[in-house]
Amino acid sequence: MTTLSPAAAADAVKAIVDEVSRAVIGKRPVLELIVAGLVADGHVLLDDVPGVAKTLTARSIATAAGLSYSRVQFTPDLLPADITGATVLDLASREPSFRPGPIFASLVLADEINRAPAKTQAALLEAMQERQTTADGVAHALPTPFLVIATQNPIESEGTYPLPEAQLDRFILRTTIGLPARDAEVEMVHRRLDRQVDDVTLQPVMDAATFVALQRSLEQVQVSDVMTDYVVDLVRSTRGVRDLSVGASPRGTLAVLKLSRATALLAGRDFVTPDDVRAVAVPALAHRVVLTSEAWARGIDPADVVAVAIRSVPAPSWQ
Repeated sequence: MTTLSPAAAADAVKAIVDEVSRAVIGKRPVLELIVAGLVADGHVLLDDVPGVAKTLTARSIATAAGLSYSRVQFTPDLLPADITGATVLDLASREPSFRPGPIFASLVLADEINRAPAKTQAALLEAMQERQTTADGVAHALPTPFLVIATQNPIESEGTYPLPEAQLDRFILRTTIGLPARDAEVEMVHRRLDRQVDDVTLQPVMDAATFVALQRSLEQVQVSDVMTDYVVDLVRSTRGVRDLSVGASPRGTLAVLKLSRATALLAGRDFVTPDDVRAVAVPALAHRVVLTSEAWARGIDPADVVAVAIRSVPAPSWQ
């Protein structure tokens, strides 16, 4: 299997982020986190208000990484077959034929995923987990890589179907993009005036095969016993917290491990440090915990609870 050295992998990710930053201005740390999640072969949930470039981010990453791309707009009347595809009768041959849905792309944007009913959400999330879809008892493998970036609007609840905790757990991380700083917003306006068109034309900096090699390079990043103990202790610190009725699952432990290795790879290193772990712990764990009813009534943010819990775990010594 083809892999890249840590230095080459870091250069490849930098090239992706540099290209995407031409369209999404002033958000480099968030872009690096999202790309780290995709390099770790995970799915990403963007939970943010409209107009902050969630869709643009997904489309730009697909273009820069040379991945095939499709967008599914989730609506209350969307059916599972509208995503996965269906078996139809071929009138020419009079034989049943499978017609693939938009999910058959390397990077799928599930836009406003919380607007579709639970059955449709489940069809997507099953494909995310199994990397295949089934129609009339026949399994159809999805492309390699197969990655999903899902978006949802946290400020709107009418006509939405919130993802249950078990389905949120399928995403390797959840993050926000946030509003740009003033300087970045001014630069965005100037760039729009200079190019005289709305869309930014981006170029691929690699092909899909290179991106797969980038993902496989993750296995070259070493994790010492001290660091594995630290990861486990961080995740376990979320269990039994007063404001949480459910702490992070063992899948959260594996997510922190994979994201930590991806963060190290992005830095050009072949080993994980405590800083790598702490950098990804909150985005990897905050959506996997459940607040108590009292904490929810007080408006407590799960990310704040997780941040306090992981700060209670001392970082390992490197002496």
